[in-house]
Amino acid sequence: MFNKILIANRGEIAVRIIRACKELGVRSVAVYSEADREAMHTRLADESICIGPAASKLSYLNIPAIMSAAEVTDSEAIHPGYGFLAENSEFAEIVIESGYTWIGPTPESMRTMGDKVKAKAKMETAGVPLVPGSEGAVGSVDEAKEVARSTGFPLIIKAASGGGGRGMKIVHSEPALPNAFNMCQTEAGAAFGDDTVFIEKFLEEPRHIEVQVLGDTHGNLIHLYERECSMQRNNQKILEEAPSPSLDEETRQAICAAGLAAAKAVDYVGAGTVEFLVNPDNSFYFMEMNTRIQVEHPVTEWITGVDLIEWQIRVATGEKLAFTQKQIKMKGHAIECRINAEHPFKFTPSPGTVELYHAPGGRSVRVDSALYTGYRIPPHYDSMIGKIITHARDREKCIRRMQRAIDELAIIGVTTNIELHQRLLANPGFQSGSFNIHFLERWLDQLRV
Repeated sequence: MFNKILIANRGEIAVRIIRACKELGVRSVAVYSEADREAMHTRLADESICIGPAASKLSYLNIPAIMSAAEVTDSEAIHPGYGFLAENSEFAEIVIESGYTWIGPTPESMRTMGDKVKAKAKMETAGVPLVPGSEGAVGSVDEAKEVARSTGFPLIIKAASGGGGRGMKIVHSEPALPNAFNMCQTEAGAAFGDDTVFIEKFLEEPRHIEVQVLGDTHGNLIHLYERECSMQRNNQKILEEAPSPSLDEETRQAICAAGLAAAKAVDYVGAGTVEFLVNPDNSFYFMEMNTRIQVEHPVTEWITGVDLIEWQIRVATGEKLAFTQKQIKMKGHAIECRINAEHPFKFTPSPGTVELYHAPGGRSVRVDSALYTGYRIPPHYDSMIGKIITHARDREKCIRRMQRAIDELAIIGVTTNIELHQRLLANPGFQSGSFNIHFLERWLDQLRV
């Protein structure tokens, strides 16, 4: 086991990793920007070191500063968390070449799955179902029109290096195709430094289901079932749950097997997530793979009893998985609500000072947050300030437990999306489990009428 791990992140995920380190008897090093000097992760870690100004590009995205912090603190390994540099294969290579252990998959796996064109080609070879579309990159409007003739409309143009809902354009007719294609190429080049795009048939009423995988360096690879992630707005998740309320057992087994096949195709090591779009008839298609820990990993931990952060660290030391696929069983149901410092329906950010913070408690309620009374939420980063996760024997009980937990949660001084969760949890459509990725946005449109 490592003696010291540097955490190249901030906020609730940094706190989560620090807690795992403490339970493993490992010393932790927090890095922070000038805006995060009083942040919770700097207080909980064994050591903390400033790596630059508030702007992410000068601090949490500043590779030389992070590597210098690792050197001066005598760290042995680096955990990237999620976001920032977590899926940057160049950073992973620098970490490894500098003699540190990278707590994550190999740079080769990250590069392959980070390029959606290469990932699709790899998935086709592995027999993982793919959305109909271009065989590879599409370089011109004329090529785009040829693809459109075979896939039909609507279609979606995607940046090969995109992610997080960025670098995508939905096109409903041929006259709109040239402008959308050129805009997507331009945006992709500006956002990701790579203007490569490809085209897929746009699925109009899908659900977003993802499969959690975990592998070690000895060739062992398992799945930990699926998560339902369809409750989202602008491709940003709001609420997640496990297992999915919409899958029958046959589809569950098939999609989990496809997730494993995708991970095996790139010799995956560590924790990763394979994402799928699922049609109303339960046919499903590969979308992408996230080569990092996910925000919503706690719901999987609840239903399987596996500590994913702990096993990320253990696998990085060369340890074998201590369980087989047959030993992984689903127990009950779990739901996660993302708590954001933003207007609950306008979604405008609300940085500021937390005048009072009271976390919910009680049986099977988990809070992952970096909040405390008096904390000043900076305006420079993502608006998510915490997660409430509940677990129960079944979905109905889990929803009621979450309603109780959300009602107990008190955050005064900044505007949050607590009311959104209260109303969503009471919505009959959500309670029935009959929803897809458009549910939340359509419901919000009705609220605004």
